[in-house]
Amino acid sequence: MTKGILTFCIFIAFITGCGNPDKQENQEEINNSEEITSEIDVPLSPSLTMVWETDTVLTTVESVLFDPGSEILYASNISGNPTEKDGIGFITKLSKSGDIIELEWVKGLNAPKGMAITGNRLYVTDIDALVEIELASGKIVNTYAVEGAEFLNDVTTHNGIIYFSDMSTGKVHSLENGMVDTVLEGLESINGLAIDTNGVLIGLDAEGLRRYAQEAPVMINDGVTGGDGLIVLDANTYIASRWQGEIYLIKDGHEYLLLDTKAQQANTADIGFIPDQNVILVPTFFKNKVVAYRLNY
Repeated sequence: MTKGILTFCIFIAFITGCGNPDKQENQEEINNSEEITSEIDVPLSPSLTMVWETDTVLTTVESVLFDPGSEILYASNISGNPTEKDGIGFITKLSKSGDIIELEWVKGLNAPKGMAITGNRLYVTDIDALVEIELASGKIVNTYAVEGAEFLNDVTTHNGIIYFSDMSTGKVHSLENGMVDTVLEGLESINGLAIDTNGVLIGLDAEGLRRYAQEAPVMINDGVTGGDGLIVLDANTYIASRWQGEIYLIKDGHEYLLLDTKAQQANTADIGFIPDQNVILVPTFFKNKVVAYRLNY
């Protein structure tokens, strides 16, 4: 009796110890599958949610800029022809929520486009000149003529130096200590400019988004060609617009379409950004309004 029980126990222990070979193989396959899945990057699915839009009281609005110091928005209005010196262009002052504070805060410009702030000054391109405006008063304090300029466009600043592009001539100019200089040439359709997290100038031109730190530009993304507005989110993430009506998130060199308003004939020109709200500010050009979208990603 004792011997029979012992034999039975040994048999049970053997079965339990060995287990089901097929089950073990299946479990190994599941574990391997989980390991492989964890190594695959899940594609981003960024999106935009509209937050607000202004009334259609702006006139050919080309650029929007957020001033974090005053929490004021500035919008440049071409009003007339983008290349005509007609004196009817103006800058609008808006609240952070899109309310018009002063429609024609600065008047008498020609075709104002890109803007940037450094210190207590607002700088705006105006066809063939860079205009310096005192923020406190809205007075034009200086106008810097740029020899040979044809279509000055976007502006950015770094360490007190103002950089601005000429889309027609393919040049990037700088303003430092009251002197205008040319720092880059041969950049076809150069438009949007920004400073990356390393303090290096980057821009959108006919070839895509490129970094201009070395003798030859370094490609960041070649999918968004002929871009307009440019925003730096972090070392590897950017927002770029195309004037025709497209906005992209560019991350790790890949572009993701966020917005396409071409069917509505709503342009997406020189975009702005409110960092603490993750809100992209979109000047719609001929639609004569600014639309704000929250970025989700």
